[in-house]
Amino acid sequence: MMSKVIINNLDVTLAIPSYNGAARLPKLLDLLFQQVDIENLNWEIIIIDNNSSDNTSEVISNYQKIFSSKCPLRYFMESQQGAAYARLRAVREARGQFIAFLDDDNLPAPDWLAAAYIFGIEHPQAGAWSGQIHGEFEVKPPENFEKIQAFLAIREHGEEAHLFEPDRLRLPPGAALVVRKQAWAENVPQKPKLSGKLPGVLVQGDDYEPLLYIHNANWEIWYNPAMHTYHQIPHWRLEKEYLLKLARGCGLCIFQLRLINAKNCQKPLIFLRTFLGNLRRILKHFFKHKNQLKNDLGLLFEMHFYIGSMLSPFYSFRCFLNKLNQA
Repeated sequence: MMSKVIINNLDVTLAIPSYNGAARLPKLLDLLFQQVDIENLNWEIIIIDNNSSDNTSEVISNYQKIFSSKCPLRYFMESQQGAAYARLRAVREARGQFIAFLDDDNLPAPDWLAAAYIFGIEHPQAGAWSGQIHGEFEVKPPENFEKIQAFLAIREHGEEAHLFEPDRLRLPPGAALVVRKQAWAENVPQKPKLSGKLPGVLVQGDDYEPLLYIHNANWEIWYNPAMHTYHQIPHWRLEKEYLLKLARGCGLCIFQLRLINAKNCQKPLIFLRTFLGNLRRILKHFFKHKNQLKNDLGLLFEMHFYIGSMLSPFYSFRCFLNKLNQA
């Protein structure tokens, strides 16, 4: 069931889903306070606290006083765990025509909000758009990191605006994404198939799911190079154990994503293409790089992603059985 479209009385809602972000939020909020070229913009900030156990609410309470002369800063607790539920809550609460999402570890350039708003006005058929996301690393990334940096929401696709390719699952991440509220509210179900990151769970895909619904409703999804953000990457997100879990998690959602806009008659073919296509990739990758897999983390990451993708139909089936047992 889709949510009803609420009449928007602001230009932009800047939505920040956060989980235990008390230490990260101040740096982001300070940068938002310093945004430029927005003197005539009617905007607000909303924080969606996704069940934090730290003092996030206290941090926001202090910043509400700071922002009182700039724009409304509103705080909501979303008890249903998962990034997808936090975003859905943000859309329900948003009063802006556009909803600009930032994760609590994103650092926007001074003109990010202005560039996001201008692009939406100039592209009325755009249902969602994203820009350049650069890495801000605590430690030096591993060799050949460029091959896998997109999996850590680092996107640098050049200086020309262009459409993404949703049918090939070439889409922007949920971080630093801007959506037209109408496009989301009219087309994205209130119950996601992929709930997003949970503590100890790294199955991905929640970023892409809403975009696939929006695309299926004939809205365009754009890359806008004028928007720059920086994604803070702590040292532990570059460690081998984490990266390989991430690779498998990104793979395990592939089949479910491909089913979102598929007809029933297409599903058996999608099953075969997903399983056999990734089996072929695994074999090709192994025989081409078998002597390098042990020492090249980028190549090993790709292998684990292909394995996760190959197993994704069976993971999807297991999730379906679990839901039946819980019903």
